Amino acid sequence: MSNDPLLQPYQLKHLTLRNRIITTSHEPAYPEDGMPKALYRAYHVERAKAGVALTMTAGSAAVSRDSPPVFNNILAYKDEVVGWMKDLTDECHEHGAAVMIQLTHLGRRTRWDKGDWLPVVSPSLNREAAHRAFPKQLEDWDIERIIKDYADAAERMQAAGLDGIELQAYGHLMDQFWSPLTNELDAPYGGSLDNRLRFTFDVLSAIRQRVGNQFIVGVRYTADEMLNGGLNADEGMDISRRLKASGMVDFLNVIRGHIDTDAGLTDVIPIQGMASSPHLDFAGQIRAATDFPTFHAAKISDVATARHAIASGKVDMIGMTRAHMTDPHLVRKLIEGREQDIRPCVGANYCLDRIYQGGAAYCIHNAATGRETSMPHEIPKAAKRRKVVIIGAGPAGLEAARVAGERGHQVLVFEAANHAGGQVRLTARSPRRREMLGIIDWRMEQCTALGVEFRFNTWADAETIRAEQADVVIVATGGFPHTEILSAGNELVVSAWDIISGDVKPGANVLLFDDAGDHTALQAAEFIAQSGAKLEIMTPDRSFAPEVMAMNLVPYMRSLQKLDTTFTVTYRLAAVARDGAELLASIDSDYGDVRKERRVDQVVINHGTRPMDELYLELKPFSRNLGAVEYAELIVGQPQSRDDNPQGEFQLFRIGDAVAARNTHAAIYDALRLVKDL
Repeated sequence: MSNDPLLQPYQLKHLTLRNRIITTSHEPAYPEDGMPKALYRAYHVERAKAGVALTMTAGSAAVSRDSPPVFNNILAYKDEVVGWMKDLTDECHEHGAAVMIQLTHLGRRTRWDKGDWLPVVSPSLNREAAHRAFPKQLEDWDIERIIKDYADAAERMQAAGLDGIELQAYGHLMDQFWSPLTNELDAPYGGSLDNRLRFTFDVLSAIRQRVGNQFIVGVRYTADEMLNGGLNADEGMDISRRLKASGMVDFLNVIRGHIDTDAGLTDVIPIQGMASSPHLDFAGQIRAATDFPTFHAAKISDVATARHAIASGKVDMIGMTRAHMTDPHLVRKLIEGREQDIRPCVGANYCLDRIYQGGAAYCIHNAATGRETSMPHEIPKAAKRRKVVIIGAGPAGLEAARVAGERGHQVLVFEAANHAGGQVRLTARSPRRREMLGIIDWRMEQCTALGVEFRFNTWADAETIRAEQADVVIVATGGFPHTEILSAGNELVVSAWDIISGDVKPGANVLLFDDAGDHTALQAAEFIAQSGAKLEIMTPDRSFAPEVMAMNLVPYMRSLQKLDTTFTVTYRLAAVARDGAELLASIDSDYGDVRKERRVDQVVINHGTRPMDELYLELKPFSRNLGAVEYAELIVGQPQSRDDNPQGEFQLFRIGDAVAARNTHAAIYDALRLVKDL
């Protein structure tokens, strides 16, 4: 037996959990037709195989038709869910993991133009800012049918063989009853705290009548909304004691904060640059006051923090949910004494931000997560060892080197700089995004252990590469900023990269024209604004920074709004001219005949990158495939078979921004899906 507090079993009612690590409820948006089919099952099974104690499915399964998912949730109100959940549960059980599901009614946290176009309902008429729908105030018949819907859904999950359920009460209907800010009903469901809790206890009573007393039922809830006029910590403690005293609840899963705005959500689920485990002590206070099984998760991204949470007795089970999206084999590596091999969560929040934009959850630096039916988390050895030469040690090149090394190939990497990292290293110059270096550091450690050879400070030309007599050459040279987009004055501007790198100092009065809408512009904006400059950020788009998704935008806005920053949308920078000591910027609009001017002393442009593809183009004539990729083979996971030039010396491929400007995840995915079959 290990002495590690994280690896000790825990008895929850009749259920023995094999260790103290769980993945808390989250919806990666993988269902098909609202059902947890093959991909959804494979995602959870991967983590079950690797040792997680409990995998909590759904980040909230909908119990009612007037709770339409705003992203791709499980539809717990359909009878057909039973078979799919049973398949998932049975397979996870085979690997020793317990399975639960989170059930909810979203209340006002959805939209009326989703699903069946039914009215959004809530205990008040107050709109939620995030989803913008004005709700209908609940009537008695609404409350009656929704209570029955909860009980029906719980009965379905018991029939599917799950170990238990969890009710969601933060930002959703249940705690919309709790909060004075969202409950304007009269008695018996509004007014006093007793009345505001009545709906919850009516739901619990109805569930217990269906599933009995042995089936595990927990509540994940906010015990402090941290909002003026909302639930405070004292009321949250009172609610915690009442839930325990009801005898109908088996565990508490503690949240602190509110999720009705992007800013509130980001404080509940912190991202990179924000404090780790910010609500752990608060959860510990509830555990101490109630002496009741307590779960918690909120940026518990490393094993040391999780171990402290358990060893100190703050909580009984600790959630490492995003950490398991990054490395599903976290527990196995911990058991095997390979803690140093755990792929670190860098808090980029690409996973959650994609969900809230209506996409599936993907990890920024594990491209197999969410693709378990097509991409391997463990790389198999190749039948034949080959020599693979890679040019560029950014995220694409390093992932290609790691995967090729895992395949057992001889791998050589050329890098012109004196260190690895590429654009990620530039990103990490912002203190708040320094965690991004984990993407590079982990891969360098893995490559070193695999015997990958690196030649830094080496500019590789075609002659150098050909001399290596490689079987496969992969060009991962990345891109360079493109600023020549004006009708005149291109020579007078600087790039956002120039500002971030420190190669160019910010001016005193700066116009930053952002025509890419990504992190690069906002990072440059922070450097400029923090220097004390007057800054205007202009975009031709109808919304600001459209490629920076909701939760990642929050820290930028908190920083920039405190400084001398103006945000201007729907205008395009057309030209720049020198006018004495100043620059005269000419501005127009895609929407019509508009002409404006700005007098500034610096113009910064962010317009993405262009591929650094010269070496690739030089090498193409010497390659067997002439650089071509057979997409049909790539997509289904077959080795590349193109042989357009039988006299060629090697197979040639390019990946990442050397192909086109995209993002870090795309670069890593390029590398994984190509190299896993070499």
